[in-house]
Amino acid sequence: MEPTRCLYTPTHEWVHLDGDVATVGISKFAVDQLTDLILIDLPKVGAMVTRGKSFGEIESVKAVSDMYAPVDGEVVEVNPAVAADVQLLAADPYTKGWLIKVKLSAPHLPDGLLDHAAYEKKVADEAH
Repeated sequence: MEPTRCLYTPTHEWVHLDGDVATVGISKFAVDQLTDLILIDLPKVGAMVTRGKSFGEIESVKAVSDMYAPVDGEVVEVNPAVAADVQLLAADPYTKGWLIKVKLSAPHLPDGLLDHAAYEKKVADEAH
């Protein structure tokens, strides 16, 4: 997944829409902030996720953090490679490190997601 083609939440999840299925992951910035990843807890296929609500947790040596759904819908696929080896997420958060695929409840992505430029500005502002 090309990061510039994704939309982002303020909580550092990314989303890419292909038809009515959204691929969801967390940004490289978020992965870098978490540092050494230990464990990830992802939903099961068939679970419903709600925009702004936690869909799973990621544990690092620093903390356990919730991951928040950027869309409403049904989980239709979970990345088994990341579930088996969370280090894959650290190595490649946009392509091999995607987390879940969600069939949208609505026919489009919700408003309020940031494009890549706006997300990069937000990250830069947070760094200061």
